[in-house]
Amino acid sequence: MPQSSACPYCDLAEMRRGAFVLENDLCLLSIKPSENGALEGAGIIIPKAHRPTVFDLTTEEWAATQTLLHQTRDHLDAGLAPDGYNVGWNVGELGGQHIMHAHFHVIPRFADEPMAGRGIRSHLKSVENRRASLLKT
Repeated sequence: MPQSSACPYCDLAEMRRGAFVLENDLCLLSIKPSENGALEGAGIIIPKAHRPTVFDLTTEEWAATQTLLHQTRDHLDAGLAPDGYNVGWNVGELGGQHIMHAHFHVIPRFADEPMAGRGIRSHLKSVENRRASLLKT
């Protein structure tokens, strides 16, 4: 799949600029310093080829992503020693994907965070997030 000139994640030079980077032939990890320190060490693993969603990845890109995920954990464990991680994909606008180039979030989590222990499923458990069509009147 060709690179997209309109896609910011297809600009690999920009993804590398000012970032801690790990990469292999098919994927790149970019950890840029956060502007406010809220997500220290958070990064994304992207396929180098433009793939709109995780469902478009090749088998080889899946394997390359997994390799970088393990290398990322080793790097973050050594440097930041987080207490846990959130990792995952957002797919489509309603799934929280704002850039339509597949990107795998790797977010170190720390016990002293105000929202420590709230995992990626916390919104699923929230009554405030219940679908309007399912609410009983």
